[in-house]
Amino acid sequence: MRFLVGLVAWYKKHFYEGVIPVTIVAARVDERMIHGQVAMVWTNTVGANRLMVVNDEVVHDDMAIQGLKIARPAGKKLAISSVAKAIENLQNGKFAADQVFVITRNVPDMAKLIDGGVPIKSFNVGNLSEKPGTKKIKPSVALSPDDIAIIRRLLKQGVTITAQMVPNESKTSIATFIDKAE
Repeated sequence: MRFLVGLVAWYKKHFYEGVIPVTIVAARVDERMIHGQVAMVWTNTVGANRLMVVNDEVVHDDMAIQGLKIARPAGKKLAISSVAKAIENLQNGKFAADQVFVITRNVPDMAKLIDGGVPIKSFNVGNLSEKPGTKKIKPSVALSPDDIAIIRRLLKQGVTITAQMVPNESKTSIATFIDKAE
């Protein structure tokens, strides 16, 4: 009987209140978005059947969209969304049947998703190249002061953030790399 009461409560919460659960199997910040490592290694390792690329600039760049469609792994679904549309789609259950791998081009976009209520409890920072005003914290990751402030805020909120190029690299907190670089 207790099981049935719990099941009914779960059903009411998720369906009568308009919230349909989504399964986000992984989230990653990578300025290259979809490329060989993401398309072949990460997607298969995390068991995703849908890649969701989220960036406000990319949705208006036809050439980038075509490149992402070409880079999409065979047999995988692809959504390319603005931050606002991604929040809406992930919250309204549009991808409830999918195992979603969320990829943003930068740290602020990932933070906007989390701040917007998308249930991302952890993400990995994979590749952000060095640019003027950034600090290299590991060979593949350079962060701006704003990126570091956002990451520290999210870590304080309990979000787990790692810095990994590939899945078989050890899961090390990005804070370790930031602390060593400062």
